[in-house]
Amino acid sequence: MIGGAAVADIPRALTAVAEWGACLVFLLILARRMRAVAMVGWCAAGLAALLVVHHIAGGLGVQWWVPGMLAAVAVMYAVLWGGLRTSALTAGYLTARALVLAELVAAFHWQLHIYFFGQTGPLESAGSIALLALYPGVFVLAWAAESRHFPRGQSIEVTPSEVLAAGAIAAVTFFMSNISFLSANTPFSGRLGAEILWIRTLVDLCGYIALYVQQEHRRENQLRAENSAMNSLLRSQHEQYLLTRRTVEEVNRKYHDMKHQIQVIRAETDETRRASYLAELEDSVADYGHQRRTGSPVLDTLLQAKGAHCAEQNIELTVVADGRLLEFIRVIDVISILGNALDNAIEACTRLPQGEDRRIKLAVFAHGDLLMIRIDNTYDGGINVVGGRPVTRKADRASHGFGLRNIEDAAERYDGTVTFSRDQCWFSLRVLMPLPEGSGRGAGEVDAPR
Repeated sequence: MIGGAAVADIPRALTAVAEWGACLVFLLILARRMRAVAMVGWCAAGLAALLVVHHIAGGLGVQWWVPGMLAAVAVMYAVLWGGLRTSALTAGYLTARALVLAELVAAFHWQLHIYFFGQTGPLESAGSIALLALYPGVFVLAWAAESRHFPRGQSIEVTPSEVLAAGAIAAVTFFMSNISFLSANTPFSGRLGAEILWIRTLVDLCGYIALYVQQEHRRENQLRAENSAMNSLLRSQHEQYLLTRRTVEEVNRKYHDMKHQIQVIRAETDETRRASYLAELEDSVADYGHQRRTGSPVLDTLLQAKGAHCAEQNIELTVVADGRLLEFIRVIDVISILGNALDNAIEACTRLPQGEDRRIKLAVFAHGDLLMIRIDNTYDGGINVVGGRPVTRKADRASHGFGLRNIEDAAERYDGTVTFSRDQCWFSLRVLMPLPEGSGRGAGEVDAPR
């Protein structure tokens, strides 16, 4: 019979390796702060720190077991916070998940080790050494599972309540799985070695599943919120487009009515008064008659609205576009691509102080069998890039930053791609998509503005 809680005492070095491996799972998924070489050094330092902490804690009495584990958790937190491009709150969330994963892996391995090799050391036979391959094997599986609901190469943000929930699950899991090790005189303690091992592995597995389900639930809620926000944005832009189209039509009707009124005024016999009326009336309608003609009523309407906004913000808007090339794209997608791109460009220009060079250039042209939509704008040089793509600079990222994603989604529906480039003064967004057969390409080819 395997007896005593001492059987369940996993060698401290293995515990340190398990905690380090669990941290590595998240370091390999999410956005990191450092380049590869520096990251290797950071991870090596983290492993060394965990080994030292557990070596020191292992030499102390059982009364120092909990403080020793808390010190190890603090090192895990430092490894994750220092290695990932994330907030202190999110680092705490990931530490809770890494702790339970490390406990599960260490407990599972040690249970198998005791079953097959008894109370020998993990390096005392070829079989026990081979069993250590369980560590990388389980961590690879954990990496694959966690990659499903964590965005690769990106940062995540969590709420305080999510951190508290994860921390509570981790704390309860840790307490229940190790209570038999600390004391056999509780209603929840096991008294036989094999029983203690089984309880610990089972509790750790339940804790990991609970945290996994929590993250899955969190991801689904986040996706629903993002879809709702994007749909709301698209509806808003479509409604704005319809409103602008009605306004433009009304203005055009008034413009034509007023031309007839001008003819009546011309019948005025008093030459001085008639000339004065005509001049005044023509001046009053001159702005309404100015409208862009690109060949696409949708693009014309958008430009009418965005052009007015640009004028209010003292932004020079230059357009070289063959709107006929957009005919194969649904109205809602044209609005999504060009509306979002122009909104982002206008927002970037307005970050420049009044009086500085505020300019936007829009080009829509055919390049061989491809449609190129290019928007260049001046900006203040500040930009946040996460995972290779620009993100909103607004504080509330949960409610903003969907413009570029909407552009990408719309472009992908036509097998298109979205790229961007920048220098110190100009930001450039390019949407490239194949033109369908018979789309009239070539007739409307124009040069992009420089």
